[in-house]
Amino acid sequence: MSKRKILVPEARDAMDQLKAKVSGTLDPKEAKYEVAREQGIPLERGYNGKLTSLQAGKVGGKLGGNMVKELVRMAQENLNKQ
Repeated sequence: MSKRKILVPEARDAMDQLKAKVSGTLDPKEAKYEVAREQGIPLERGYNGKLTSLQAGKVGGKLGGNMVKELVRMAQENLNKQ
């Protein structure tokens, strides 16, 4: 679980579901490991001090970027319904 404090705690479950959806996993805790595997990045549970900043950024950037894309798609869909 992230050490960052979420601004709307009630949104945690929805954000976890979105993370799992965009990563193609059932468990949001596995999302970053799935993205890392897809990109050939040796991300492991625990300490990952051997990863370069570039490697770590590829995992977080891909996951976060896909989440933003999905949120934008959902918002556009809602606007089109109105």
